[in-house]
Parts: sequence; C-alpha cells; structure tokens
Amino acid sequence: MAFGGGTWITQNKVLPGAYINVVSAGIASAALSDRGIATMPLELDWGPDDTVFKVTTADMQKYSKKIFGYSYTDDKMKGLRDLFAGGTLVLYAYRLNGGGTKASNDYATAKHTGTRGNAIRISIAKDVDDPESWNVTTYLDTSRIEVQNVKKAADLKDNDFVTFKTDTLELAAVASAALSGGTNGVVNGDAHAEYLAKAEAYGFNTMGVVVTDEVTKRLYVAYVKRMRDEVGKKFQLVLYKSDADYMGVISTPNKTTDEGWPEASAVYWLTGVECSTAVNKSCEGRVYDGEFSIEPIDNDLEDYIKKGQLVFDRNDDEIEILSDINTHITITEDCNEFFCDNQTIRVVDQLANDDALLFKTRFRGKFPNDDPGRNSLKSGLCEIREKLQNLRAIENFKRDNVTVEQGESKKSVVVNNTVEVVNAMSIMYMTTVVK
Repeated sequence: MAFGGGTWITQNKVLPGAYINVVSAGIASAALSDRGIATMPLELDWGPDDTVFKVTTADMQKYSKKIFGYSYTDDKMKGLRDLFAGGTLVLYAYRLNGGGTKASNDYATAKHTGTRGNAIRISIAKDVDDPESWNVTTYLDTSRIEVQNVKKAADLKDNDFVTFKTDTLELAAVASAALSGGTNGVVNGDAHAEYLAKAEAYGFNTMGVVVTDEVTKRLYVAYVKRMRDEVGKKFQLVLYKSDADYMGVISTPNKTTDEGWPEASAVYWLTGVECSTAVNKSCEGRVYDGEFSIEPIDNDLEDYIKKGQLVFDRNDDEIEILSDINTHITITEDCNEFFCDNQTIRVVDQLANDDALLFKTRFRGKFPNDDPGRNSLKSGLCEIREKLQNLRAIENFKRDNVTVEQGESKKSVVVNNTVEVVNAMSIMYMTTVVK
C-alpha cells in the first residue's frame, strides 16, 4: 500500500494509494497530523526482544523501571531523558541487543533477557500474623517491587519482573535469592536490519540512531531514502557525522564527552527536538537543555553549514542550534536550496502525509471519479493548505493553486498544486543612517 508521497514518473501504478511528488518550483478528515513522534533503536539491559514498543512521556516518567529496568533518575536513562526533554511525546523503541539470556534461580525467571535481571532478588518469609501464609517479595537492587501473601506456591502470580516457577517451587524461608545468568544479546548488522523491517509498520516524524560506524550509518541512510522516495513514508533521520547529501537526513558533527556514553549521544536530544518542532516553526537558536556534555563548535561555522551539518555552537554560556538544516547540499532544479531547511521539509512532509491520509480515509473506494468527486477531493486538499496558511506555515495560497483531474485510467486522479513555504527569520541585514 502506498503510504503517501510514494513518487511517480508515469501513471503505471498497480497498488491503490496516493503517489506524491514534491519538487521545487522553477525560480481522516482534512486535519493536520500531530508531531512529536520518534523512533530509536536502543541498547538496553532490560526490555522485550524482537518487537517495537511504545513509550509515552508519562510512561517514561512513571514506569521507567518496569519498561527499561532502571528508575527515571538513573544515569542509565540519561539518553532517554534527553530524548523526551527535546520534546518527544511518543517513542517507538526497539531493543537492539535482545536475544540474550534471562536471569533465573530456583524460584523465578526474569521476565526479559538482559543483564538487568541479575539485579532481581526473591525473599520468602513466614507471615508473622498468619503462620500458614508466606510473604514472597521481589526486589530490584534494594527496591521492593512487590509482595505476595500466599499459602502455597501455586498461588503465586507472575509480576512485571519475574515468572515464578510454581511447578517446582517449594515455599521455605530464604532471606535473599539473587537471579543470575542474565546476558544481553549482540548488536550487529542483523539487529539493525530487523529493527528497520519492523519500523516500517509505524508512523513517526524522526528516527534517531546513536552510531558512529560508517557501515551502519549508510544502512540507515539507504533506508530513509527508500522509505521517502519509493514507499512514500515521510520522516527524517538524525545521525552523527553523516555526509548523506539528502533532505531526509539531519547530521550533527558535535560530539559528547560523557564517560560510558557514545560520542554520538547528542542524537538523543536532537531527535526529540526535530520530531516535536511544529510545522510552522524552526528550532534554530534552540538552547540545549539536556544532560550531556556537548563540545560546541566555534570555528569554521560557515563551512559546516555549507556541508549540511546542524551545528551546536556557543552563545555566551549557552549551547544552541546554529541553523536548522539537513545534509542536502547538491542543488538541482527539482531540489533547490529551500530543501536544505528543515522547516521546509516539515511543511512538505506534513502535506504529503496528510494528503495521503485524506485520500485513504475519505476518498479511496468511496467517491466516483467524476467532476463532483474530484471537486470534493480538491476541497479537502485545499482545507489542509488553508489550515497550514492559518498557522503561517505557508503563504499566498489560493484554491486555484490546486487542480484535480482524471488520470490516464478511469480509476486515477492527478493532482497538481503549488505552495509557498514560510521560513523563520534567520538573517537580518540592516542599514543605519546616522545624521
């Protein structure tokens, strides 16, 4: 199924859907979809294997220990705190290093694979108020997770951290029985490929990947190109030190210096910022308010911009985004300098995704391909653009800018439209006359 924005050259498509080209000009309702949705492949010590799982801002703050194995304030969660501090509302996470071993002992097996399971302990003690009952307590480090009061092992219920071995477990006093043997899986090219295959089923604004090796970065660049240009799924990829020369890839050259963390860790916060920045806004000048030590770049800033690098520079005592740009630097007639700016990409991606959603939910298979039907489609498309104009994301839009005609087959329609994207002020030229 074409998702919206899948490109076309000739009208030869077989699968139903919306195929949308976005090029430069020469010189379920028509509602606007939300932003703030990110996806990231992560190396974790705890969590489900082989699946993409959803984490909201509230989930992260309230249930971090259950989801990731660590409390929200733990240093292990610093990257994810940065991601949500950047503005992420929803994260589609994937555990790259799943497939390891679950920790276990005579009493229970950890719910997930990973080294974090080795921090789980089981305590069994007689209930002082009821000698026929037992208190079975699950601990993570020194934190008490749960206490169950049971008369026999078969009454035990699995919890968020362990599965009890009720078939073989005999209730007897034990002060502290640690689970052991939990291991993380190996992160390799196959793990990244499996994540990318599963990510295709989800909609998001940005994908952030904290990697430094060129082979893996090229894998992700090829993926975002295929998804944007062939499948029609519009999102941007955030990487560290990439020269992709592509509007769908954002690269920061700034490294972080925190011990125990990859030097590419600025990607966490930047992914959150780019996914959440509104369609009518720019994140240029946004001050970094995360927790990593980012090395600002203060020299050769013009060269970095010309190379399509989103730089964090120093402004007095603060570190901020110099310019909200992507890696697109090769200017062509169809893809001019406007496409270097991420605000432009947000607008055209919003249009492509919302136009496709409108067609899929309201028109595909529902309206006849005649003048009244095509006029209804045009009205819906214009409504989307008028809402963007009201947000000051585009300007000078008139309904005559959209035409909807029958295509080469009785089932197809061809839409042509022009939009003028509004960009935030970035440079001021001033002449002051002194008398």
